[in-house]
Amino acid sequence: MTRTLPILTVLLAIVVLWYLAAIAMNAPWQTDVYKRGGIENVPATQFVLDTWNQEKPVLPAAHQVLTELWNTTVMVAPNKPRSLIFHAWVTFSATGLGFLMGSLLGIGLAVLIVHNDATNRSLMPWIVASQTIPILALAPLIVVIGFNIFTGTLHIPTDPARLMSKAIISAYLSFFPVAVGMVKGLRSPEAIQLDLMRTYNASASQVFWKLRWPGAMPYLFTSLKIGVAASLVGAIVGELPTGAVAGLGARLLAGSYYSQTIQIWSALFAASILAALLVIAVSLVERLVGARMGVRPS
Repeated sequence: MTRTLPILTVLLAIVVLWYLAAIAMNAPWQTDVYKRGGIENVPATQFVLDTWNQEKPVLPAAHQVLTELWNTTVMVAPNKPRSLIFHAWVTFSATGLGFLMGSLLGIGLAVLIVHNDATNRSLMPWIVASQTIPILALAPLIVVIGFNIFTGTLHIPTDPARLMSKAIISAYLSFFPVAVGMVKGLRSPEAIQLDLMRTYNASASQVFWKLRWPGAMPYLFTSLKIGVAASLVGAIVGELPTGAVAGLGARLLAGSYYSQTIQIWSALFAASILAALLVIAVSLVERLVGARMGVRPS
């Protein structure tokens, strides 16, 4: 109870502020509707209720977003294009593939950087510099170039090619936290521990697998939690310039075209829920790995 009370208090405060902001942002349009309809002396209670139930509000109320989420998840088959589960699966496919690619790349780069000083001096600045390029500017280039390579040169069908293009963007965003975190983790053993391994005449591979790799596990899973969320952002951004008709990014784009703000907010909530589920999944794997390694639960 002592843990949940602060969370519930903050959540309640956010909901109250949300509804107050909905009144303020939707009031001008509602006032204009009354003027055009010749309606005067509207009670304050009715005015507030009308601002919370507009068809295309500037800021949808919380119950409108929740209703849209319910109608597009529970009340429709998950294989239908109207279902948010259908769109979430499309985005998850690119997210999962990109996250796997980015994680493997980040771990591989970290191992090279830690074990080779020349690689450290040459690669690390470029890894940091790669994240200074805005992903919104880079995504269309990656999508167009990658799609042409996959379909034209490699003769990959359209849908897998589009999936790979989005996955590359996801990998681009997710490899950085994994690489930086693993470099920190692989360097976490203290000098006295490394000296002890040398005293035992341990080989480089033994030092890596018995000392550096176990010591890097906390850093790895912390980085993976950041990386999987970044990978989801990359997949959504990758869907915007492709003209995709499926995926949470396509859902956001369609909502913006037709001023369907409730649809936009429901897609944002679906993306947030998907991100939370992915982070929880990584946390569960972390617990399983920790239990296998003999880590005491906190």
